[in-house]
Amino acid sequence: DVAHFCTIGYGHLIKQARCNGSEPAEFRNGISEPRGSEILVNDMEQAQIAVLTKTKVPLSEGQYAALCDFVYNVGTGNFAKSTLLSAVNKQQFDRVPAQFRRWSKANGRVIKGLKIRNEKRIDLFFDGIGVPRAVPEAEAELPEIDIRIGETR
Repeated sequence: DVAHFCTIGYGHLIKQARCNGSEPAEFRNGISEPRGSEILVNDMEQAQIAVLTKTKVPLSEGQYAALCDFVYNVGTGNFAKSTLLSAVNKQQFDRVPAQFRRWSKANGRVIKGLKIRNEKRIDLFFDGIGVPRAVPEAEAELPEIDIRIGETR
């Protein structure tokens, strides 16, 4: 994947390193579409559990979906330590766009696909809740975050 982690199927993380042949036998020659779908469902359940247990405020369907997609991409640990989660739990939704936008790097370089994905997450997060998605804020100048490393404080 863009972080050079060993993944398969729909982005299922096998290990946080490049593939090198030491992966479980099940994954060495690829997987079937049904198996990929099965793994995806399990991975998304983990993301959903993380969002449900880490968020402390009611979420709209769009907010929940955007956060689940984010967790699926960056991992439960990165989400749990994120200022994005802190902003959501404080209902500081005006901070959310900049927080999503910060997660745009992998292996020290900005990835266009991550930037696009984050804009889609922002759209989804604000869908139907009547809050402008692009509220200007001071956090726009915060450093970008590498999905491989997560936030450091």
